[in-house]
Amino acid sequence: MKKIQMKTPLVEMDGDEMTRILWKWIKEELILPFVDLKTLYFDLGLEEREKTKDQITLDAANAAKEYGVSVKCATITPNAQRVEEYHLSQMWKSPNGTIRAVLDGTVFRTPIMVDFIRPAVRNWKRPITIARHAYGDVYKATEYRVPAPGRAELLFTDETGKETFRQTVYDFECPGVLQSMYNKDSSIVSFAHSCFRYALSTGQDLWFSTKDTISKQYDQTFKLIFQDLYEKDYKDAFEKAGITYFYTLIDDAVARVIRSEGGYIWACKNYDGDVMSDMVSTAFGSLAMMTSVLVSPNGQFEYEAAHGTVTRHYYRYLKGEETSTNPMATIFAWSGALRKRGELDDLPELCRYADALEQACFRTLNDHYMTRDLAGLVDPGTPVHSVSSREFLAKIRENLTLLLGRNPE
Repeated sequence: MKKIQMKTPLVEMDGDEMTRILWKWIKEELILPFVDLKTLYFDLGLEEREKTKDQITLDAANAAKEYGVSVKCATITPNAQRVEEYHLSQMWKSPNGTIRAVLDGTVFRTPIMVDFIRPAVRNWKRPITIARHAYGDVYKATEYRVPAPGRAELLFTDETGKETFRQTVYDFECPGVLQSMYNKDSSIVSFAHSCFRYALSTGQDLWFSTKDTISKQYDQTFKLIFQDLYEKDYKDAFEKAGITYFYTLIDDAVARVIRSEGGYIWACKNYDGDVMSDMVSTAFGSLAMMTSVLVSPNGQFEYEAAHGTVTRHYYRYLKGEETSTNPMATIFAWSGALRKRGELDDLPELCRYADALEQACFRTLNDHYMTRDLAGLVDPGTPVHSVSSREFLAKIRENLTLLLGRNPE
């Protein structure tokens, strides 16, 4: 079998711990035998970030912006424990946050559904994609632990130095806590464009929800920007595609989501999206079965798994123990990136390979070969072959070879 050729390289970002091990195995077993893989490689492992003072992350993000399609392994965002464990000079920022800031992108997370794992919400029949505005809000908030009685005020001074707004937040009669958060129109506009364009590209309805009845400036700004862009730029295209844009309050959206059959994109502000993506992934079965793609309004795409670095399995791997870590979301990150590269470079054979890779995964699961995390979720009475990560990848390769109709080189 002649390997499938690529024109433009992917930007490849390696990561940490068990997912770094899976990354290597996936490439060796499922990609390199079939594809003449071209990548620009960046090692975002924590040691390399420390060595380069995190410049490697910024370099990778800028390359992702230049080349348009990237694929990323899960990485550690260090806390105090990790600083000590890895002998770091500081708590380096989240690589995902740095990449999102450079690409000005929106994160879309979608569950991978299989027939024998029923969602906890029994009427969900199709995936629900969460679109998270990964900017501002509580994640960029300024906080203060109020130590004693006193007055808290919100003050805005314009660029000329003139005080244009001052309002009392609260007159504290005792100790308390204070928080101030922000967002900006340009980021909200980018978020809206990404959501509308992703809905059109996937042919799905778009829901958006905030709490504008309570947050009459902050949340309402999101609502008005979305509505304005929809009316001006997307209404005709949505109607032609036979899809809809729908706004409702966040509490009503939650009720509608639970009663729905799925099959749409649910756009959320930063904190809402963070929480709801975990809720949706758990209700569908497993965070290990959740894909994630960062989409910029300028058409750049970054694919990764939604889960973390699987630290517990990594420690077992270091002891020489066999692990049964689920590689599905990481495989789908690769298939998504290769398919998008094939679409942009007009390489139908690369797109067919990406489709076959995903089909091979589903065929393996439908033959009841799976990692232990999935074995515990199947319907009672379903025969299960609980296998290690390496054995699971080997079965996928067998099915991939059959689907492609020829042996690799």
